[in-house]
Amino acid sequence: MTHDIEWPVQQQLEAYNARDIEAFMPWWAEDCQYYAFPSTLLAGSAAEIRARHVERFREPDLHGKLLTRMVVGNMVVDHETVTRNFPEGKGEVDVVCLYEVEAGKIAKAWFKMGERRMLP
Repeated sequence: MTHDIEWPVQQQLEAYNARDIEAFMPWWAEDCQYYAFPSTLLAGSAAEIRARHVERFREPDLHGKLLTRMVVGNMVVDHETVTRNFPEGKGEVDVVCLYEVEAGKIAKAWFKMGERRMLP
């Protein structure tokens, strides 16, 4: 059961790291909700998530490094360090990602960002 809950989260992470929007999107429910933690809605549908990530996937250094994962019921909690290309240059940020999985797709997700660290 844990594997079934974890599977869509792992698959979307792999597609994220490949910057492959077509592989990324099937793991999100059509009516999924995507939040900045705790309650700022950033995207309210798969189409809005696609639009956000098409732009993000243009970043040449984009990569989410999974540090830890736990599954509780239908929730997956990931701790990642994400490398990004910020306007001021290449950097990284720690992120806590919470995913609610229903029927094999991510129904809701919350992201808590840490402070940016610029890389040399």
